[in-house]
Amino acid sequence: MSTRETSGAEDPVIENRDQLVAPMQRGEKPKSKWRIGTEHEKLVYCCTEHRALSYDEPGGIRDILLSLREYGWEPIEENGKVIAMKGEDGTVSLEPAGQLELSGAPLENLHDTCAETGRHLAQVKEVGERFGVGFIGLGMWPDKTREELPVMPKGRYEIMMRHMPRVGSLGLDMMLRTCTIQVNLDYSTEADMVQKFRTGLALQPLATALFANSPFTEGQPNGYLSYRSHIWSDTDPHRTGMLPFVFEDGFGYDRWVDYMLDVPMYFVFRDGKYIDAAGLSFRDFLDGKLEVLPGEKPTESDWWDHLSTAFPEVRLKSFLEMRGADGGPWNRICALPAFWVGLLYEQGALDAAWDVVKHWTMEEREELRNAVPKLALDAPIPGGGKLIDLAREVLAISRAGLAARGRLNTSGDNETGFLETLDEIVASGKVPAQVLLDRYHGDWGGDISRIYEHSF
Repeated sequence: MSTRETSGAEDPVIENRDQLVAPMQRGEKPKSKWRIGTEHEKLVYCCTEHRALSYDEPGGIRDILLSLREYGWEPIEENGKVIAMKGEDGTVSLEPAGQLELSGAPLENLHDTCAETGRHLAQVKEVGERFGVGFIGLGMWPDKTREELPVMPKGRYEIMMRHMPRVGSLGLDMMLRTCTIQVNLDYSTEADMVQKFRTGLALQPLATALFANSPFTEGQPNGYLSYRSHIWSDTDPHRTGMLPFVFEDGFGYDRWVDYMLDVPMYFVFRDGKYIDAAGLSFRDFLDGKLEVLPGEKPTESDWWDHLSTAFPEVRLKSFLEMRGADGGPWNRICALPAFWVGLLYEQGALDAAWDVVKHWTMEEREELRNAVPKLALDAPIPGGGKLIDLAREVLAISRAGLAARGRLNTSGDNETGFLETLDEIVASGKVPAQVLLDRYHGDWGGDISRIYEHSF
């Protein structure tokens, strides 16, 4: 989730609809300037006890953040507490229960992306070894209750945690217990955005299946392969889901603005503090009728904040966010951006990927999305067959797209190698969660603590 440093009090007040559309319009870039921004979260734990780390304890989350200064990172504070670090590789920030996230810099190719990931993981591992702390890539805490988890000192999280139980039963699990990998991608025009959004949204269940990695809850199999994905189905229906309107005629920036104006607010940021506006209307804010700031109208920064509070499977800001994947190890952190860049950054591949899914009905898209958390690649697809059959076809399209990009490293390799871990998943027929379950029922003998042997 985004990290604010200033209140935006000096920003222009929003006076017209053009200012609401402007962030999406400003995102348009020529293909030569398209970049790849990868975000990945990891669970942080004490190596001796496997417990989650609190913020303030010696060798805890705060100390881990501050230790990154030796690699050139600089602190970002909120109310006198360090909540993130910024540097050349982007921002290291905190999710609500101390999950550590790298929001990477916008990079030109996947070789740079994977190198960035490697630098970050090497740095946190070095720091972790000093403090007796480990990091693991999973979609969800495998053995922790909500009550066992700390809460980080970020004002927006306090507001969200109060609001979540009002609108769904699993929102606190989303905040406290889950981890994801995401990739942020560019578009050239409104029409290009629409095609990428529709293709990405329709194929998001495939990404969820390939990266499914959250089969345990509180030490036991939970009956799902991506419980993280299931959690989103009962978090907040006003700001999640598969967004049927994206596939309707006339979808574009204006329709996205309408959607975001219908998403209830969480907060307003003023003078370094978050003001609770949970459940209130941004439309009222535009009219100067927001209960918590009577007579005040929003600034452009307030609108940008609000754009970050919807959580559908694909999200539009000034770029598109692909949001369907569980957290995982280094090779899958590199594979997720490769999967989507291959599909969306070459027109031939994008057209081919859209052709695969464009005839699906909204009901079929919803059915697939709902089946995947339990069935992953065994989920039935529209027209017959299983998702694993579609996976082979779509991975071939992605590989062709990456080959067409022709972005080579110093050894002369293109970017297609980053898909190899996904090829192996499809060839085996088992997603990561199924591999973990096999181990749990096999050589682990039902001992969930063995999962920590698979840390970074």
